[in-house]
Amino acid sequence: MRTRAKICGITQTSDAMAAVEAGADALGFVFYEPSPRFVDINRAKLICGEIAPFINTVALFLNANSSYVEEVLAKVRIDIIQFHGDEDEAYCRSFNRPYLKALRVKETTDLTQLAETYASASGLLLDAFDSSQYGGTGKTFDWDLLPKTSALPLILAGGLNPSNVCDAIKKTSVYAVDVSSGVEKTKGVKDHQLIQQFMQEVKRGNQ
Repeated sequence: MRTRAKICGITQTSDAMAAVEAGADALGFVFYEPSPRFVDINRAKLICGEIAPFINTVALFLNANSSYVEEVLAKVRIDIIQFHGDEDEAYCRSFNRPYLKALRVKETTDLTQLAETYASASGLLLDAFDSSQYGGTGKTFDWDLLPKTSALPLILAGGLNPSNVCDAIKKTSVYAVDVSSGVEKTKGVKDHQLIQQFMQEVKRGNQ
């Protein structure tokens, strides 16, 4: 089964179109205001309205109030929710939408146990652990920490870019890869050439 790819941190329609054109399977939108990749509801609605069918749209939240999540879901075409904070399983499934639970991986992280804890999730997104922030570090982690088998699909994030994503896919055989800063020219603004190179390397990793 081929490894899929998500381009996260989309803030502009042109970047979304470039990612779709390059072959991305999913686009991520950050609904967390402190992030440099934050998009408000109106902008996200505008961008998602331009995205063709069969491309998944993913809304990223971090310890958000339920009312804010509900507002985004009511106004924006969102297929999957991604929870990046300390949300428990009951909160994550309360919106009755497919969701991903992001986890920050370190040597003591028990991914098998966490797959049981978040059994209602559609997948686990694995990012590098950083004590000062929840994600978007642009750093990789030790891919050997990934289990050989998992009850849930695993999405690899953290420090991926065109130079390492092919190796990441061949080494881990994860369900999907997720990139944000690795295809940017500035925070929140994508480099379309880097997106194309990233997707070419994803395809090479799948060969």
